[in-house]
Amino acid sequence: MTAKQEHRNKLLARLRRIEGQVRGVQGMIESDSSCESVAQQLAAARKALDRVFFEMVACSMEMELAGAKTAAGAKNVTLRLTQLLAKYG
Repeated sequence: MTAKQEHRNKLLARLRRIEGQVRGVQGMIESDSSCESVAQQLAAARKALDRVFFEMVACSMEMELAGAKTAAGAKNVTLRLTQLLAKYG
């Protein structure tokens, strides 16, 4: 298995766990769990999604920087990824 496939599988596994967390939160709300308990689980799911997001940005950075042919190209990649982080991060 290549490093890319392994990375992809890890991200998919993490997303499946997050999906399970969200289903758990739905169940907590349906069973009238305390607001604090629900908020705690939502925060955990949000943090897990943030980790996936930052891993994807890092992957994009690695791929695009590897493809940059010049220092100016690398600078453009860095600028674009900085804008991406500012917009979504």
